[in-house]
Amino acid sequence: MPLRDLLLGFTVIAIWALNIIVIKVGVADMPPLLMTTLRFMLVAALLVPFNPVAPHQFPFLLLLSATFGTLHFALLFIGLEQAEAGTGALLVQMGTPFATLLAVIFLKERLGPKRLVGLILSFAGVIVLAGGPTLPSALPLALLLLSALGWAVSQLLIKRGPNIPPLALAGWVALFAVPQVALGSLLFEHDHMNAMVNAGWAGWGAVLYTAVMSSIVAYGLWYGLLRRHPVNRVVPMTLLVPVLAVLLGVILLGDGLGIHKLAGGALVVTGIALIILRFRPRPKPEGTPHQKPHG
Repeated sequence: MPLRDLLLGFTVIAIWALNIIVIKVGVADMPPLLMTTLRFMLVAALLVPFNPVAPHQFPFLLLLSATFGTLHFALLFIGLEQAEAGTGALLVQMGTPFATLLAVIFLKERLGPKRLVGLILSFAGVIVLAGGPTLPSALPLALLLLSALGWAVSQLLIKRGPNIPPLALAGWVALFAVPQVALGSLLFEHDHMNAMVNAGWAGWGAVLYTAVMSSIVAYGLWYGLLRRHPVNRVVPMTLLVPVLAVLLGVILLGDGLGIHKLAGGALVVTGIALIILRFRPRPKPEGTPHQKPHG
């Protein structure tokens, strides 16, 4: 990969890792569902007018807005309100193991021993993280794992659904998610006008960053890299997101680095690496005879 594209890849990773920190700071200044609603409204306003889709694609986009918009994003924002940023970043990475399991169950994909070990390690990491002090109760653990499951279901739907350009997908999913998340905010949160008036740079800055930088700029750069390079050269870079998010949580938010987070995080990242990395056998040196199969 050329140095320019490598730097673009690391820029995207840094944007996504910082996004976790920004959400954590933002939900301390603004109710999480209200912040999610405002984020979706901004994404939709910036993308929908310039990325039209066919009306027959609306049912698919509505379904995706429920799994990706409401289940994934809304629960991520609520979960990060109650958990440390680094722990939240690690738990959300469980979307990859969940997606693997769903593909095995519904798409009849072969699991293989390497990915099986990866699944076992990643779920063992969740158990270790759950026993640490960075999760104050079982509720944020459940919310963040459900958020990861929402991401996994969404990836399965995208894989089987119509071919819609990424930015069009992001814009229309955001548009259809607005009333869903807004209803949740009306039911479970209160004093919305006061919350918006009294929100400072942290709340409004988080809305702007998560909408523009994370959803539009980062994904635009990322899909550009995927168009120019093989998937197996680009996707492994995402393993750096939770690692960097943990470090940023320690540096910027004063999060702790206890044994549970270190050990659990190492297990989760190692497990996901085994799932997504593809190892190719080394080519035999020229002139080396091929071994005949036994029997």
